[in-house]
Amino acid sequence: MDAVVTNTLAISCALAVVVCALKFVNLLWVRPKKLEKFLNNQGFKGNKYRLLFGDTKELSMMFQQSKANSNHINIDDGDEIISQVMAFKHQSLQKHGRSNITWMGWNPRVTIMDPELIKDVLTKIYEFQKPRMNPFVRLVVTGVVTYEGDQWNKHRKLINPAFHVEKLKNMVPAFHLSCSEMLGMWEKLVSTNGSCELDVWPHLQALTKDVISRTAFGSSYEEGIRIFELIKEQSVLAMEALQSLYIPGSRFLPTKRNNMMKAIDKEVNMSIKCIIDKRLKEMKGGEGTCHDLLGLMLESNIKEVEQHQNKTKGMTINEVIEECKLFYFAGQETTSSLLVWTMILLSRHQEWQSRAREEVLNVLGDKDMDMDALNHLKVMNMIFYEVLRLYPPVTGMARMVDKDITLGGLLLPARLQIELPIMLIHYDEQLWGHDAKKFKPERFSEGISKATKNQVIYFPFGWGPRICIGQNFALLEAKIALAMILQRFTFEFSPSYVHTPTPIVTLQPKFVPPHTPRASLHILESDDEEDPKEEQDVSQTLEVAYEIDFENNHSYLTRHFMVLLYLVTP
Repeated sequence: MDAVVTNTLAISCALAVVVCALKFVNLLWVRPKKLEKFLNNQGFKGNKYRLLFGDTKELSMMFQQSKANSNHINIDDGDEIISQVMAFKHQSLQKHGRSNITWMGWNPRVTIMDPELIKDVLTKIYEFQKPRMNPFVRLVVTGVVTYEGDQWNKHRKLINPAFHVEKLKNMVPAFHLSCSEMLGMWEKLVSTNGSCELDVWPHLQALTKDVISRTAFGSSYEEGIRIFELIKEQSVLAMEALQSLYIPGSRFLPTKRNNMMKAIDKEVNMSIKCIIDKRLKEMKGGEGTCHDLLGLMLESNIKEVEQHQNKTKGMTINEVIEECKLFYFAGQETTSSLLVWTMILLSRHQEWQSRAREEVLNVLGDKDMDMDALNHLKVMNMIFYEVLRLYPPVTGMARMVDKDITLGGLLLPARLQIELPIMLIHYDEQLWGHDAKKFKPERFSEGISKATKNQVIYFPFGWGPRICIGQNFALLEAKIALAMILQRFTFEFSPSYVHTPTPIVTLQPKFVPPHTPRASLHILESDDEEDPKEEQDVSQTLEVAYEIDFENNHSYLTRHFMVLLYLVTP
């Protein structure tokens, strides 16, 4: 009898092993090869599927090569910029055409660049959903940007009131105060000789951090500095994790990176929960303000729960924490990125800097910011639209097919991933004309619809129902900051500047390699009466300027560039 039981158990275990092995074979080889043939027949081309890793090894290698690149890239050469920022996708486009396949491990991701198909993908949000997020990225940001279905609807409804135009008007004083403090520091630096060489990137990052602290939480930057630094460190660790194949369950392994990311996440959550608990206590006592983003969101949440007498209609404390992390991350990263690329491009194109300054002085003079007056800054709008076209905050977005579907005559199977390469589309000469890779703000002189010929070929903040909820916030902040800078300063490239855009979650200036010596900052003598220098061929004069933080134990690296600023004399 015992022998029969033993044999039965042995056979059962053997069958279980065989079944698991067959499932793995199907997952890692049979299904990918079937999909490869099916997609090839649909017109999608790419590298042949390679067991387990697909294209991830090549992707990682090319990303590391781009990150390690310390050579200056010609700011006027769009092909050089694309090959630096999107090396693998640029290569795939040249090698396999506009409809290509990238193998993310054993899962294929197809590239779509046709405007009509892009419109369908971004409009039909229930058929084309966000891909399942890598668990490491979830530690950086979740919130409304990652949710689907009813959960997305609920969060979008509760957060929307905080970003209404009338609510944003109340935040203008906070924007103005933060900008005034930054420019006050700049004026002290240039007061001696009338000019100075200044690394503006950390200043712009500090500005947007300060703004989001004031407008989101009603606190000063110093009060939230630890949260900002932790989120920055977390984003760098997440980017490192994304460059390698994710094995399910690997996030639970006690590796150094995993332990660091878990510890950071715990500290961030606890810090934000303290802010929320304090605000809820103040609101119950009638003391809390509802004029900042956190207050407006909590007020909207409380009203929704009371109206339906159902707690499930509102957000839990943990969900509010995740939305606050999203405020911190998106609110700071997007605007600082927009401002830094705007200053870079206006340093290169001095005629547009002059036009923007003339408009600001004509519309605003040297007065404080006024919402209605800001709406008349047409040249500035054109400049921002063009900067966002050439240097979008994120270089691409992905969607996943929820079920078998037909898209423009293409048969797409369930769970297939779709990639919309934003930056490649923005640079595409077939869609934008022969000058697609050039900085030409005048293309937006009659608005976005006219420039795009009503095609979905421009979406730096997304498009359709899921367009970025905070885009008006980001553009208003950027407009106030740039207007105040132009009122006081002219700026041009420092001889130390190197143009090497690098994607670090958002598209940013050079990612500094380890152990690079710190660049010195120094005051330069200049005649205040002289006009700003004429544009020059910067490709021959730019050198590398690096800085790395050796004074603390954080593993992240700071990214910087140098821009020469001149104080504008009345």
